Amino acid sequence: MVTLLNGVWVVTGLGLACAIVLVVFSKLMEVKSDERAEKIREVLPGANCGACGYAGCDDYAKAVAAGEAEGNLCVPGGAQTADDIAAITGKAAGAVAKKVAVVACQGSYDNTWDKMDYSGIESCKACDKFFAGRAVCPYGCMGFGDCVESCMFGAISIQNGVAVVDQALCTGCGACVNNCPKSVIKLVDAEKPTAFVLCQNHDKGGITRKGCTIGCIGCQKCAKACPVEAIHMDQNLAVVDQDICINCGKCIKECPTHAISHILQKVEA
Repeated sequence: MVTLLNGVWVVTGLGLACAIVLVVFSKLMEVKSDERAEKIREVLPGANCGACGYAGCDDYAKAVAAGEAEGNLCVPGGAQTADDIAAITGKAAGAVAKKVAVVACQGSYDNTWDKMDYSGIESCKACDKFFAGRAVCPYGCMGFGDCVESCMFGAISIQNGVAVVDQALCTGCGACVNNCPKSVIKLVDAEKPTAFVLCQNHDKGGITRKGCTIGCIGCQKCAKACPVEAIHMDQNLAVVDQDICINCGKCIKECPTHAISHILQKVEA
């Protein structure tokens, strides 16, 4: 009996000693949290979208607190978040570049059609694995709504088979861009309305016409009509340079398939 009690006391003593050692080492090795990082994290919207260039809001908050990142990189938070961060860090907020998402595709069922009946997983990424998707155009929106699922702000909907962005709700976080397997969603400068080519088809004009009545056919009429040379051709597809475009609308009038449009009204930051 005495031997048993001695064993219990020895085990208890060892456990207590180990606990004390762990407590001491936890205090010695403790990494002090930056209170400013915690405060910055509280004012961030929590989208974890990565638009700031960091993996999420936690990483961005730590980078700002450490002086490794500017406080105006949170696109979803906009100017208000930048001002809140500036109040915490004591540094000037700086302007926030307002972005909005644009779907560079008009492939609704009024303008194109499906080449097959697809009965697999209701996902753009899944459908894309089968012969580049169900749509006859291999470059366009597939309309399953992966972008809708990724948008935390309810800014995207599927209308007649194609994704549509509500610019009033879009925060420019880029989550939809990252989740589109066809890369038909683009982030553009919301402060500079311009003409925009709503197509991603790089096939020659004759092939494009067979799959979409409103796709870019690479005729170059828009490029020739542009007075400031803001349009260039990229493998049969017209591309408008937003930095150069003066929004005159001449390319829109010249486009025979109506693939170019004024897609932005000025969105307030």
